[in-house]
Parts: sequence; C-alpha cells; structure tokens
Amino acid sequence: QVQLVESGGGLVQPGGSLRLSCAPSASIVSINGMNWYRQAPGKQRVLVAAITRGGSTNYADSVKGRFTISRDNAKNTVYLQMNSLKPEDTAVYYCNADVLAIVGGTTRWSNYWGQGTQVTVSS
Repeated sequence: QVQLVESGGGLVQPGGSLRLSCAPSASIVSINGMNWYRQAPGKQRVLVAAITRGGSTNYADSVKGRFTISRDNAKNTVYLQMNSLKPEDTAVYYCNADVLAIVGGTTRWSNYWGQGTQVTVSS
C-alpha cells in the first residue's frame, strides 16, 4: 500500500524557516504532479504550491516570494522551503501527488494524500 509520508513540521518563531519533505513509503513506478496543501483550524484545505514533473511551479498569492516548492525525481521526493513564516501560516500541511504504482497486480495512476504535518508559527 502506497502512502505519502511528510516530515519537517514543527514550531517556529515568526520570521523563521522550515523545510517540509514528502516521499512515498513504498516502491512506485513514477510520480506526476506533486502539491502541498494546508488546512488551518476551522478553515478549508487550500492549495499552497504545486510542481509538475518537468519543474513548472505555481503558488498561492499568500506565499509567493516566501515559499519555494522543489522536487527530486530520482528520490520521488517533493520539498517545501518556507521562509519568513508568519502566524497566519500556522496549519496542518498535506502532501498530495499523482502516483503510478502497482496495486493488486495492476499498474495504475492514483491520487494520494499524506497524513499531514503540523506547522505552528508563534512567538
């Protein structure tokens, strides 16, 4: 069973930085688009950043210039470098990806979510 596993969350002071990572927990064939979402308490989950397999990126207006999404295709890993963090960045951050994997003997594309990692920005 493929799962996406995030790491790197934690508590940081305003103005600080964190780097999130996400990778599949099992062997896969390929990954296409990889995304980071976040969900603050009482709010809907929203897209923060996205990256295609070719490296094209897209960001929410609220994080442009502060966050950078990148990926290592050899490691099937996506990163989110978060700088100049603000209290309003506090949320659970989720990794999301379109993954080609062998499931039940069949090779197929599926969309997977990670379990989420908490990011808290507070003094």
